[in-house]
Amino acid sequence: MAASKIINAKSLKFFEKYLNNASPTGYEWEGQKIWMDYIRPYADDFITDTYGTAVAVINPKAKYKVVIEGHSDEISWYVNYITDNGLLYVIRNGGSDHQIAPSKWVNIHTKKGIVKGVFGWPAIHTRNRAKEEPPKLENIFIDIGAKDKAEVEKMGVHVGCVITYPDEFQVLNKDKFVCRALDNRAGGFMIAEVARLLHENGKKLPFGLYITNSVQEEIGLRGAEMITETIKPNVAIVTDVTHDTTTPMIEKKTQGDCSMGKGPVISYAPAVQQKLRERIIETAEAKKIPFQRQASSRFTGTDTDAFAYSNGGVASALISLPLRYMHTTVETVHRDDVENVIRLIYETLLTIKEGETFSYFD
Repeated sequence: MAASKIINAKSLKFFEKYLNNASPTGYEWEGQKIWMDYIRPYADDFITDTYGTAVAVINPKAKYKVVIEGHSDEISWYVNYITDNGLLYVIRNGGSDHQIAPSKWVNIHTKKGIVKGVFGWPAIHTRNRAKEEPPKLENIFIDIGAKDKAEVEKMGVHVGCVITYPDEFQVLNKDKFVCRALDNRAGGFMIAEVARLLHENGKKLPFGLYITNSVQEEIGLRGAEMITETIKPNVAIVTDVTHDTTTPMIEKKTQGDCSMGKGPVISYAPAVQQKLRERIIETAEAKKIPFQRQASSRFTGTDTDAFAYSNGGVASALISLPLRYMHTTVETVHRDDVENVIRLIYETLLTIKEGETFSYFD
């Protein structure tokens, strides 16, 4: 199966719609509905939980269970304080970057609908060039055009309203996908495409496949922690993004050497079960799928950790998508890498046999 034949016009249209929809941490359900509608023809059943994780299931009656997983939430802000003259101060919901905020448009989500705003910033003429203050959480603020606090409240904006960026999907130089929230709706897209390919190619798996789109990863892997207790899988293959380290101001000695366009990134970490990881590498080599390697120290920082250390230990591995400019509004990935992550997960699933333990002692 050639990588170039994976993403088609219909799947790309879904990817764009899915990315453009705001799904901030804690408010993922509208995006989950879009995802479930797309994957519905390829699944036998669905599981959803109290906090919004969605799981499409193939072969739900099988005792042996394999998870493929991405997370559905994106970073955002909360309204934290409203000044008397109608300006909004914020706190993070996930790892939102204060340095990119000035002069960005925002969408404030209220019960009355979207209220537009801008992150204001003092003009260059008014700043002390000898002692310029950088953007930081304490000094960035949002202006929604209100004259005072009462007008802000009349517009439906209150403390606790969630705030997202409106930036939408674009293609850069034919084969680079650019959007906010590629971290990690790219993951949700890729696992959905695996389900589609299994269906279209008539592949019958000897186990239950749980295509899992978790919530609340950006604030501590919380959705994965919850859903793994529900599913109780035997194996979990997680996909998330990782840093392309080839752009300026990134130190490869500490961040590693990963490049967009050179293939999926396979992780080495204590949470990564080594026999499962070697299966993935053997699959990549056998199917001539390019791949890169990455080492993590104590943890991967992804939902892999949540699955691995649940239920007495679940054989888990991580396949990452190289991405530039993480947690900005111009996150960038290469189409070839997206397709090769899909291929690698798909081909690895076809090697897994019912009842495999991946035990080091077998």
